[in-house]
Amino acid sequence: MLDRRAFLGVTALSPALLTGADHRVSREVFLRSPAKGTAVIATAGYTSLRGGDMYSVEQRLSRSDTVDVAYYRYSKDHGRTWGPPVERRTGEKRPEGMLRRSPRTSIVDPKTGRWIEFHVEGILPTDDPLEGMRQWNVYYTSNGVARQIIHEGAEFDARHPLPGIYTGRNMVMLGDVASTPLPMKDGSILLPVVTTALDAEGRLYNPGGGYTWTEAMVLHGRWSGDRLVWRASQPVKGDPLRCTRGMDEPTLAQLPDGRLLLVMRGSNDKKPSLPAYKWVSWSTDGGFRWTEPQPWTWTDGTPFYSPSACSQLLRHSNGRLYWIGHVSATNARGNRPRYPVYVGEVNQDNGLLIRDSLIRIDDRAEGDDEILMLYSVCAHEDRLNGDMALNMTRLFAFETGWVGDALLYRIKV
Repeated sequence: MLDRRAFLGVTALSPALLTGADHRVSREVFLRSPAKGTAVIATAGYTSLRGGDMYSVEQRLSRSDTVDVAYYRYSKDHGRTWGPPVERRTGEKRPEGMLRRSPRTSIVDPKTGRWIEFHVEGILPTDDPLEGMRQWNVYYTSNGVARQIIHEGAEFDARHPLPGIYTGRNMVMLGDVASTPLPMKDGSILLPVVTTALDAEGRLYNPGGGYTWTEAMVLHGRWSGDRLVWRASQPVKGDPLRCTRGMDEPTLAQLPDGRLLLVMRGSNDKKPSLPAYKWVSWSTDGGFRWTEPQPWTWTDGTPFYSPSACSQLLRHSNGRLYWIGHVSATNARGNRPRYPVYVGEVNQDNGLLIRDSLIRIDDRAEGDDEILMLYSVCAHEDRLNGDMALNMTRLFAFETGWVGDALLYRIKV
């Protein structure tokens, strides 16, 4: 049955919810669901290099992979108070089908001070979310102007935006809100994305036999006037014998020695006997060429179980690198269980996860239906106190309607 406290929102965590470091975590309702049958997910972040200017996005969902409507709010005081919601349309009927848009992530460019927001959009002929696997493209907005990301070179255009991508046949997208951009010292901006691939007959490639198949890619943007000029990395491909849905929802960070690590969502969908891992790939040339993905591990080399779900790498002003994501006690099965969620520290010498650093952020509580998903992590550092501020939803995708408030977790790291 549904835990009514999860729907209404509570500020206190059950003592059984956290173990060990529970004193480091607090929880409050960030945005309440407007009605039964609608779940809310939220993102928030800064819009300037200094000070307390922030934005938040409320996305309302009643089915998988579709944003019914989005509302933007703005703050001048580090998110302690918010202005009124401003609606942004995420669906529009067109002669060719339904135009769908999904807000994703943003960055304040440290070189220029510009706030850049990213979203995905595409026209779905029958409004089936799976049609997005052929239709999605990525857009960025700066100074109020939205532009599609298109690779440099005369051969590329809106219908052929990247090497190997042909809108209507396959796609490029930001997998989730945790696929945050990474600014580089040379002024470039790296954006981790996913693509679908085509087989020899021009059909969607799915060698793993799972629900979908995707490959990861890192896009490199450089300013030319008021525009970003983009180049693509080589694709990062999974082994279909080890991971049935390829590499998905990448998150990116740089280590002190200059290496880049890309942590990706995997899956054992349709083949639950396979171990369910997060996967990692490395680059030593600034993010153009990547190693073959391998299971991401604890620092002792032991892999850990994790369901097919997004995760996020977050650099903190204390110099540490953190990872927020799901860790399972036993082997996961496809997307589930999407609980518990932890934050842990990444060893910056080897790029592996420190087991003893884990803090449990949230878990299924007594009375919660097992359908619970701790969904769509999106974290930033609070400039006022150094806390990690995490937006995440306790989502219940019931057949009778989705339920879930967007919550704000504060973690002392």
